[in-house]
Amino acid sequence: MTLPQTPDPRGTAEGGQPTLDQLRAEAMAWGRKPRRYGSWYVTEHMVRAMRAYGWTIVVGALGQPILYLLGLAVGLAALIQIPVVDHGVEVDYLAFVAPALLVTAAISVASEELTYPVMAGFKWRRYFYGFNASPLTSPQIAHGVIAGATARMVVAVGAYYVFIWIFGAVAHPETGWLSIFAGVAAGLAFGIPLMAYAGSIEDDKGQFALVQRFLFVPMFLFSGTFFALDTLPPWLQWIGWISPLWHGSELGRAATYHSAVAPWMLAVHIAYLLVLCVAGYLWGRRVFTGRLAA
Repeated sequence: MTLPQTPDPRGTAEGGQPTLDQLRAEAMAWGRKPRRYGSWYVTEHMVRAMRAYGWTIVVGALGQPILYLLGLAVGLAALIQIPVVDHGVEVDYLAFVAPALLVTAAISVASEELTYPVMAGFKWRRYFYGFNASPLTSPQIAHGVIAGATARMVVAVGAYYVFIWIFGAVAHPETGWLSIFAGVAAGLAFGIPLMAYAGSIEDDKGQFALVQRFLFVPMFLFSGTFFALDTLPPWLQWIGWISPLWHGSELGRAATYHSAVAPWMLAVHIAYLLVLCVAGYLWGRRVFTGRLAA
């Protein structure tokens, strides 16, 4: 491999050897590309690392929707004959639940990819420090981690959408595909702040297990996943109001069967998810910069 020849206004050192200025200019020339595309290099690493548990990803992306939808379509939906009324629209129970399950799949992927891999990058395998020793910057590393998790989310949510369409849970396919974006947005709204929290942890003392038990599980049960949120008592409805799962599910339902959600409320759902993403990103960028600069 030949280094790019950068003209040196001071000429070369005695004996034809390059001067220090010339070597510095050549190093800077080689560093421009990683600095420009650094986020994508980190993304590539994160995606390639997923090959270590690739079968888990495949089985989860295909098996989870099949089992959930079979259980609901053949089991629970067969017992619930009365249609669900959601924002003035009557739909089958399966059609009501399917968008929420799609969003849950995205949040589940986010809780996997933006916790332990982040901890590994800082503490167990410390590859983030190796990235940072190159021309890559700390924000680029954070960007790559988010983009890698997003890539897996798109695969999982895309597969989920195909299955709910096959099971007849998408009344309006012309707009139903927008539920994929709703799922990914909800996954990022939950996952990016979680990434920032994972980056701030110095020692693993079971924090991620607590997140699963006391954040993910209550959010899954009390965010209008299996029944309309307004059927809960008011002292429990607040869980759904602050949950990205409920906001993403409402957007998904508006896309799949055109639930009559007011336009201003759709704007609230989108804005809330966006605020969580931005706030989590700013926090995560600060955490990555602080830890990698230490």
